[in-house]
Amino acid sequence: MTAATTAPLPAVVRGSVDRLVAFLETGATEGLFAPDVFADVSLPHWRVQTQGAQALVSSKNQLHPPAGRTRIEKVLAAEHGYAIKFEERWEDQGQQWYCREAAIVDLDDQGRIAEFHYYCTGDWDEALVGRHAEAVTLLRP
Repeated sequence: MTAATTAPLPAVVRGSVDRLVAFLETGATEGLFAPDVFADVSLPHWRVQTQGAQALVSSKNQLHPPAGRTRIEKVLAAEHGYAIKFEERWEDQGQQWYCREAAIVDLDDQGRIAEFHYYCTGDWDEALVGRHAEAVTLLRP
């Protein structure tokens, strides 16, 4: 994980963010999701919802494997959760992949994710990353 957020975070939020990154990078789920977590997942041209930790993990793993690197761009803490902006990079099907994501996270009283509202750009393969790099100069990474 590479973190760009510099503001100190409450311990419960920092712990949840660390567990979320571990999930994205390795598939580890211990202490991350409440058993009855609700997820509302918005993808380009598609939206799905899941109920329960097992269903959320299965749904995420169908999108892309839990592997690679996660870079946190920003975390905004709230009283009972946080908003997070991040990107993932991973290898699959013999090439490098990339996506940008944001989530609004509600935590239960044990610091587990109880609601996960997730927004994703979709998975970009090497060709799309290359076309984007040729066509667009980003002001901030």
